[in-house]
Amino acid sequence: MSDVVAIKNLVNQYHTLKQEIAKVIVGQNEAIDYVIISILCGGHSLLIGVPGLAKTLLVNTVSQALGLDFKRIQFTPDLMPSDIIGSEILDENRKFKFLKGPIFTNIILADEINRTPPKTQAALLEAMQERTVTVTGITYKLAKPFFVLATQNPIEQEGTYPLPEAQLDRFIFSIFLDYPTFAQEVEVVKATTSINKQKVNAVLSANEIIEIQQLIRKIPVADNVIEYAVGLVAKTRPNSDQVTDMVKNYVDWGAGPRASQNLILAAKAHAAINGKYSPDIEDVQAVSYGILRHRIVRNYKADAEGITEEILIKNLF
Repeated sequence: MSDVVAIKNLVNQYHTLKQEIAKVIVGQNEAIDYVIISILCGGHSLLIGVPGLAKTLLVNTVSQALGLDFKRIQFTPDLMPSDIIGSEILDENRKFKFLKGPIFTNIILADEINRTPPKTQAALLEAMQERTVTVTGITYKLAKPFFVLATQNPIEQEGTYPLPEAQLDRFIFSIFLDYPTFAQEVEVVKATTSINKQKVNAVLSANEIIEIQQLIRKIPVADNVIEYAVGLVAKTRPNSDQVTDMVKNYVDWGAGPRASQNLILAAKAHAAINGKYSPDIEDVQAVSYGILRHRIVRNYKADAEGITEEILIKNLF
């Protein structure tokens, strides 16, 4: 199959996938697109929203529509690394046997990831970056494809452990879920208070997702688009030659090179699902909010004056 035909097929699969997800999830189009793009890129996503906005339901529905195994881990202050990756036990023959934890699946929902201490958060690091888990010197490979979709509540911060920048950087997207519109909320209430249950059909298989990920990486990108993406990231750094006055005044730390890589990878996926054979600057801009939002560290002045990450990113274009 040629790459041109493969991209046409991908567009059809993408629209079918959205239709299946829409059976259960009302609205949240941007969040759904970001989750799909992150999966097509082979990346992880952080979903941020107040309780009741269907973050868990969204992840569960996406995993069903993709035909992937899904496991949920509720992160709590007493959660241990072994509760995620597994542990060794003595079997009946008095030999050590490794019992695999919930991380050995395709999609992990790390629910309220900031409610567990850094030691347990760090148990995800190797899995997210290397797609492996090491226990007592033995390395185990994780299933392919593998994604971590983590959730956070942006309001209640008491008793939480904010994710360090190194771990945040491993998420390709930071996705904000907003309140539904009045009409959408009416639709949600009608759907969730009746006996009718929608069945979500699997649109893709694990092997098809891996093939799509390889297709995305093969998509060519013009040099001017790569230079634009790298320049956009450079503008977020207060000590950069290309820095804007707004960034200089309101930002302590900017995004690293992984942001540039993710911008191009996500722009490729964004172009592909829209039927384009190569991304342009508009594709880079379309994915930039989700990619740069969690990689910009604002200063106290930005907090005091209400300068959000979105305002700063918009100023970069």
